[in-house]
Amino acid sequence: MHSPVHTMTDLFLQLGLPADPSSIAAFIEDHAGACDTCALPDATIWTDSQRVFLKESINEDSDWAILAEQLTSLLSECGPPLLRS
Repeated sequence: MHSPVHTMTDLFLQLGLPADPSSIAAFIEDHAGACDTCALPDATIWTDSQRVFLKESINEDSDWAILAEQLTSLLSECGPPLLRS
């Protein structure tokens, strides 16, 4: 089995976002639920260039697609339990 080519840190860097562990955690917490009703690239949290990168990565099933799927899951499932019923 091959090791992943990229890490979540790499994805955040590629998207031009702060990529240290606490910034990634804060981004996920701040945007919890962003992918509850839409695909990752269609979430309103992205700039146009970020959206294009994510769409192309997923459509082309690139090395970034696995991380995009992981981020989708994190943005769908994360959030304060009291706010997510």
